[in-house]
Amino acid sequence: MVWYWAGPDAYIDAAAGEAAGKTAGFLFQKGALDFAGGTVVHINAAIAGLVGAFMIGKRIGYGRESMAPHSLTFTMIGASLLWFGWFGFNAGSALEASGGSALAMVNTWLATACATLSWMLAEWMIKGKPSMLGAASGAVAGLVAITPAAGFVGVMGAIAIGLLAGVVCLWGVNGLKHILGADDSLDVFGVHGVGGILGAILTGVFASPSLGGTGVYDYVANAVGEYDMTAQVISQLWGVGTVIVWSGIVSVVAFKVVDLVIGLRVPEDEEREGLDITAHGESAYHY
Repeated sequence: MVWYWAGPDAYIDAAAGEAAGKTAGFLFQKGALDFAGGTVVHINAAIAGLVGAFMIGKRIGYGRESMAPHSLTFTMIGASLLWFGWFGFNAGSALEASGGSALAMVNTWLATACATLSWMLAEWMIKGKPSMLGAASGAVAGLVAITPAAGFVGVMGAIAIGLLAGVVCLWGVNGLKHILGADDSLDVFGVHGVGGILGAILTGVFASPSLGGTGVYDYVANAVGEYDMTAQVISQLWGVGTVIVWSGIVSVVAFKVVDLVIGLRVPEDEEREGLDITAHGESAYHY
């Protein structure tokens, strides 16, 4: 919907450009920008995860027993590997080794670092102590938020998106999570959903050439077109809204089919024993 188009070679003149535009994806025609998958990956997956959390239900003991991550060491290693790998698909989404891919790579680094700091500082102010888990979560929030914007915004735009993402996603995994009441065990919606929505909308703001962004290239005129920030933000909202509705409906249907065929949840005794043993036949740890 957001990525499919005939390519720049089809836009040889206004008539050809109009004809090519009619074959493009629905959101592409709406003018939505998504450099590396803010709508395609993050909002999409977050809505599916939220639907799943509601339909499967809460874990036994949720809200009464501590369910903190079992290894902060593994969490830190995982977040570090994720950050490293993220350079590949954000910069790689330029589909060429160019100034655009370099911009995406720098923005991926900057936004993530800024989100790590802003999450950690906000957590420090609220709870009295910063945490490694918070820093890792902030990094992922920054990675998510910059994904749709990576090749479209300037470095100052990336810094602003990162700083906002850390604070807004901290609210997503604390305040919003309690409002929704879903057992989102890995905070997929709070980080990927909230961060993806934030990044997608702010892409429409910071892609503006007046704020250091690249603007939108007009392949017929062979130059950067005139930028209308309000119109672009509306296009971004089209992308966000379409993904929420599409992914939500499809996920409800998919989960319901699975529930009818094999069931969504294991019996209580198997859940208490642990899915490592009952579902996979092995234990992660031996004491």
